[in-house]
Amino acid sequence: MTRTAGVLALLLGLGFGIPGFIGTRHFAQNHEIWRFLGFPTYGEGPFERAGIPTTVPLLAGFVVVCAAEVVLGALLLAGWRPALWLSLALLPFELAYWTGFALPYGFVPGAARVGLTIAVLVRGS
Repeated sequence: MTRTAGVLALLLGLGFGIPGFIGTRHFAQNHEIWRFLGFPTYGEGPFERAGIPTTVPLLAGFVVVCAAEVVLGALLLAGWRPALWLSLALLPFELAYWTGFALPYGFVPGAARVGLTIAVLVRGS
């Protein structure tokens, strides 16, 4: 279960982090939200409707969270037990960005990772 949680963390971190980096670079250079297949990436979502405009620091913060998730995935795959608690600690930050940028595909693998993490913690192995 810990390995599966690690794989999910790696997929989430890389799956959102690579486009997040591209989107951050594009925004920094062009002062506009990067569009992928015609859809705005990391902008024009709930953050902006709540009065939080897309900025380089906001986007960079998301990339940092994604990088932390990649590290978390590696630690989970390595079997480092404290990574189970880090998995839970990272979730609120991920949720904030997934919600604020309207990224619905983060919720299912994120919930699965946390469910597996909790199962391992409860089981104690």
